[in-house]
Amino acid sequence: MTRVVIATRRSRLALWQAEHVKRRLEAQHRGLEVALLALSTRGDELLDARLDDAGGKGLFVKELENAMTDGRADLAVHSMKDVPAELPPGFVLAAITAREDPRDAFVSTRYENFAAMPPRGIVGTSSLRREAQIAARNPSLAIKLLRGNVETRLAKLERGEYDAIVLAVAGLARLGLESRIRLKLPVEEMLPAPGQGALGIECLAARSEVIALLAPLGDAATSACVRAERAVSRALGGSCTIPLAAWAEISAKGLRVRALVASPDGKRIARADCAGAASEPESLGERAAGELRNRGAAEILSSLAG
Repeated sequence: MTRVVIATRRSRLALWQAEHVKRRLEAQHRGLEVALLALSTRGDELLDARLDDAGGKGLFVKELENAMTDGRADLAVHSMKDVPAELPPGFVLAAITAREDPRDAFVSTRYENFAAMPPRGIVGTSSLRREAQIAARNPSLAIKLLRGNVETRLAKLERGEYDAIVLAVAGLARLGLESRIRLKLPVEEMLPAPGQGALGIECLAARSEVIALLAPLGDAATSACVRAERAVSRALGGSCTIPLAAWAEISAKGLRVRALVASPDGKRIARADCAGAASEPESLGERAAGELRNRGAAEILSSLAG
C-alpha cells in the first residue's frame, strides 16, 4: 500500500490520537502517505444526554465504521474505552498501542481532592462507573452530568458550574493539559474503565493488507491487558448502562485483573481480583466476570435491567 486514510472524530483529542498513529505509520513504512478523514459522530453531537440513554458507546464509532465500509477510509483510531465490547461483524481491532496512564484525574480550581470538598459540592462526570465510585466513598457530594470534549468540560468547570470534574489522565496528558490535574486518583479509589489510556486501531477484517501494515504498532503487554478488561465487560453485557470498571496489569508472574460492578448510587459494589496466565487474557477476564456475579453483580445487574 502507498496510501491509507484514517477515519477520526473531530475533537482535538481524537485528532491528536489520529495524528499520533499517522506519524507512527509513516515512520514505520517509508514512502507511505497517510491522510485523515475527520468526521462528526452522534456521540459528539448529543451533549445533553447520557450515552447510556442515547445508544451507548457505539455512537462514537458508527460513522467511522461506515466510512471504512464504503471505502472512504482504511482504518479508524479510537480511545479503547469508547469502543463497544463487541465489534460489528466484519471488523477487527488490528492493533492496540502502548498504554498511557490509565488512571482518572481529579480536576478542580478550588479543591485538592474529594475529601476537601464541602457537603453537596458538585462533581461533574458523564460516567456511571465514576459516579458510582465517587458516591461510594463520598456520599455527601452531588454528582451532575457533564458531557462534551475535554476543553468544553474544563470551560464549564472554569465558569463555576462544577466544583470539580473527573477526566482521564491520558486525555489531559495527550493535550498538554496535565498541569490541570490536582490528583491522579489511585486505582484502589477509582478503578478505570476497560481499555482506558490505550488506543485501538480498527479496520475491516477482510483487509489483510491493512492488518499487516498496522501489526508493528501493536503492544503485546497492553493488548493482553485490554483484552482481559474487555472480556469482563463483554461477559457482563458490554454496555455503558452498567457501572463497570476493569483494570489489568501484567508482570513476570502473569496477569492480574481487578474489576467491579456497582449500583449507580455506589451503595452496592461487587469486586473481583483474579490472576492467571497472560497468554489467556480473555479467559481470565471471563473468570473475573464470573467472580463478580458470585459476589453480587448478578443482583445489581438485574436491578438495573428492571
